[in-house]
Amino acid sequence: MSGKSLKIKRIYSILSKAEQLTIVSAIRGGLLNITPVLIVGAFALILKTFPVAAYQTFITNFANGLLLSFFDFIYSATFGVLSIYMTIAICHSYVKIKSDNNVSYIGIVAASLISFFILAGAYLPDFGTDNIGPKSMFLAIITGIGASAFYLKIYEILPFRNRRFYSTGADREFNQMLSYLAPMTLTVLTFAAFNAVIVYAFKVDSFRMLLILAFDKLFSFGESGFIKGFFFVLFSSVLWFFGIHGSDTLESVMQTYFTPLLEVNKAVAAAGGVPTGILNKVFFDCFVLMGGCGATICLLIAILIFSKNRSRRGLGFAAAFPMIFNINELMVFGLPIVFNPIMLIPFISVPLVCYSIGYLATYLGLVPIITESVEWTTPIILGGYRATGSVAGSILQIVNVCVGVLIYSPFIRLLDRKDEEKYRKEYDSFVDYFRRNEYSLSGVKLTEQNNTYGEFAKALCAEIKHGLQKGVDLAYQPQYDNDGNCVGAEALLRWKHPIYGMLYPPIVIKLADEGGFLSDLEENVFMRALSDRHELLCKFGENVKLSINVTGKTVVTPRYLQFCQRLSEKESFKDKNLCIEITEQDALIFDEKTKKALNTLHDLGLYLAIDDFSMGQTSINYLKENLFDFIKLDGSLVKGLLTNNNCREIILSITRLAKSLNLKVIAEFVETSQQRDALKKIGCDIYQGFLYSSAIFISDNKEIINRDTAEK
Repeated sequence: MSGKSLKIKRIYSILSKAEQLTIVSAIRGGLLNITPVLIVGAFALILKTFPVAAYQTFITNFANGLLLSFFDFIYSATFGVLSIYMTIAICHSYVKIKSDNNVSYIGIVAASLISFFILAGAYLPDFGTDNIGPKSMFLAIITGIGASAFYLKIYEILPFRNRRFYSTGADREFNQMLSYLAPMTLTVLTFAAFNAVIVYAFKVDSFRMLLILAFDKLFSFGESGFIKGFFFVLFSSVLWFFGIHGSDTLESVMQTYFTPLLEVNKAVAAAGGVPTGILNKVFFDCFVLMGGCGATICLLIAILIFSKNRSRRGLGFAAAFPMIFNINELMVFGLPIVFNPIMLIPFISVPLVCYSIGYLATYLGLVPIITESVEWTTPIILGGYRATGSVAGSILQIVNVCVGVLIYSPFIRLLDRKDEEKYRKEYDSFVDYFRRNEYSLSGVKLTEQNNTYGEFAKALCAEIKHGLQKGVDLAYQPQYDNDGNCVGAEALLRWKHPIYGMLYPPIVIKLADEGGFLSDLEENVFMRALSDRHELLCKFGENVKLSINVTGKTVVTPRYLQFCQRLSEKESFKDKNLCIEITEQDALIFDEKTKKALNTLHDLGLYLAIDDFSMGQTSINYLKENLFDFIKLDGSLVKGLLTNNNCREIILSITRLAKSLNLKVIAEFVETSQQRDALKKIGCDIYQGFLYSSAIFISDNKEIINRDTAEK
């Protein structure tokens, strides 16, 4: 292994360990859960602040400001109380990871919210939405994690953990309330005591105020030059990465050191002088915070160009509109960037690079010094032009965006690789679970299970349904007679997922059934097989029988019969050597309706075969009416032929029965000449398996050598 590969592997290992930390997982889970709130709030903010003068005049004057109030209502109910949603979401996510079902979520959420309000200063007379909006996101993370962890620890220690409180006449809800009263009380008292110590020791109103003052103190050094601006951008980005609303948290720093410089520039320009103040709020908004903190418009473009992850690209498209107006909470908390170790380097470095390029270009006179106020929601290109009064301002923004995209792009690819690795592990685990329980799951809906496998099944089912619009792929496994002649080929469903590779076929069928599109899938298989038939005959011979699998529950439905009749009307099936191979016999109820359906298929010129035939009562019942032409042995019988004498005797009984009914017997999973010779001796007619050939794609003549799926 090369040195580069070892370094990459080491980086993966470090990132994996970081992502597996409970705190990181809880925060990312919480951020994901509030994404709908962010979407609604972002669109309300855009409609409220859309930077067109005529539009602003309209919403301000229409019905005495009714529209403006309407947008304000939504914004205040979403972003205005965002930290409340965050506290609840992180608390729920943390408890889901760390706790069992015996702990009350209500008690933990209540304790976390009370602790948050205490640290945020809810007891103060001027307490408002500023204290519980985006500015307090970091505080929400602290209390969501801290209060939940403390509550659970208290719950484990206290003696009543596994007891129930009872009170005369009290109902079950009251008893449950008593069980979380003590840990909630102790949690709240602890956080209240912590806040009291902070207030007393630092002479502040609350712990939240201490954080704000500490940030302001950091910027009390030197003049408002390049170094202070560089440090401002660095610190703001770091705060954002840890879930703190950097722009709002450092707003007092901006107002103290940078905002006044714009007014100075305006005054100098009005007096006919040459402005010299490079740094001001508009400079940061236009040339650094493009798309929002982290210059995330660059990240958005990098995702849309370089990412192959469908969900990530979906997030990019969803976040694109608000990010045009520099509102990027959906991206920051939805990707997420917050507490995402892979995004740390680009998220911090891109704004610093953009800041440095912008400062240098302005210092060298390539771009005019900003003398005009520009609304922070003004899109790039337009914003640069308005701020500088020159096309050079727009060009500078474009240059910064291009540089930012180049920096973000390798990290987007790294995210994709990490996600692919994670998704493949999840798929392997899901397949392993399915195989271990394949028979017991026959009557169970995977997509309705309330566990990780159920969630995965839902997502995969949706992907398969979406992929069906592009059609299906089939491979063909040839069948040979006793003389070594190719007499048939079975069409095998092959579904190649962009990440998981070739899907296990029984899972595809199972999920298609649960998703309600099994009939669509099987009809697609039939039509694809017919379209491949000419090439199939050219490869294997003019007399080759083409077998197409159909489940028992589909083959007798009026829809499938009508489908076959329509195809037959276009081009008759007679003399085409087509065979319907019926799988899942348990789903086939052999009544008059079934007999009529199978006779209809026969009349159309189709042969019929029973898959996985054994000596069970279900299989034997199908032979009474002499409707079938082929029977295919249960694969487990063939696999056990050489080691289990019972398998041999069962196959012998089947072949004798078949001969008496003028049926041909097909044996699949034939992998050795010993198996073939034994099968030939006891009366088999046709063989299918790796001894002869694996499944083959007709279009490119590629063989499929995966033994787990080749004969499924």
